[in-house]
Amino acid sequence: MFPASFEYHRAGSTQEALDLLARHPEAKFLAGGHSLLPMMKLRLAQPPAVIDIGRIAELSGIALEGGTIRIGATTRHGELAASQTLREHCPILAEAAGHIGDPQVRNRGTLGGNIAHADPASDLPAVLVALDATVDVLGPNGERQVRAADFFVGLLSTALGEDEIITAVHVPFFASGVGTAYLKAEHPASGYAVCGAAAVVTMSGGVCADTSLAFNGISDIPVSASAVAAALVGTSLDDAAIDAAISSHLSVPDPLGDVYASGEYRVQLAKVYGARALKAARDRA
Repeated sequence: MFPASFEYHRAGSTQEALDLLARHPEAKFLAGGHSLLPMMKLRLAQPPAVIDIGRIAELSGIALEGGTIRIGATTRHGELAASQTLREHCPILAEAAGHIGDPQVRNRGTLGGNIAHADPASDLPAVLVALDATVDVLGPNGERQVRAADFFVGLLSTALGEDEIITAVHVPFFASGVGTAYLKAEHPASGYAVCGAAAVVTMSGGVCADTSLAFNGISDIPVSASAVAAALVGTSLDDAAIDAAISSHLSVPDPLGDVYASGEYRVQLAKVYGARALKAARDRA
C-alpha cells in the first residue's frame, strides 16, 4: 500500500513547526509515525503535507518541573518504560508504556503522537486521566494547559486545535503511600486494549485517602470511574469493599462493541480488570 502524494518538511524547532503549519494548514505532524503512516498507506488520511517534528530536541525528555514530572511530547514509549524517574515516582506510566505494541513500536512511537491520535484502545489515555495529568499545547495565541480528562473529546478526536501542537505532558511526582497499577486484556493480534484499567490509590493510616480509576478500550474516550473512586474513599480498601464498589457504581453508558468483543463483554472485562487494578495498586501503596 502506498500513500497519496504529499510534501515533506522537517522542522528544526517548535516555532518552525508552527510556522510550517500556518503555511500548510491541512498538514499533519509526524513524530513516531506509527499512527499516521498506516492511515496514509490505507488512504484513510491524505494530508497534502507532512511536518516532521521527531528531531526537535526541545520536545523530548523527562525532567522534574514544579513538583511534577514533565515529559516532552516526542519522548518515545521505550524511554518512558525505561525511565528510572518514572519507575520510582510515577510507575504506572512506565508500566503502561511497556505494554504498548512491540519493541519496534515502543522505540519509535511517541507520547504526544499517541494521545493526539486518541485511539480508544490505546494504553496511555486512561493512565493520564487516572493521574489527572495535564497536556501542554502551543499555538499562535500562546501556550495553554488542558487536563487529560478534558483533552479526549471523542473517537480519534481531542481538544487540540488545528493550528496547535502538543509540547509536553505533566504527571504527578508520587512519594510514599501511593500505589498504582495498569492492567489490560489485550487483543491477541494487535496488542491493543480490549479493556485497560488504570488505578491510583493513596493510603493513609490504613484507610483509603484518595483513589482514581479509568479505563481504555470500552468507550470512545477514556472512562473515569469517579463514582467507584468516591465510594472507596474512607474504607480500608479490602477486597470486599473494592468488589462492592465496582459492582454497585461502575457504569459505562455506551460501550464499544465489535466483531471481537461486544459492548456487554467489555463492560464485564472492566469490572474484572478494574477490581484487579485497584487491588494491585492498594498492595503497592
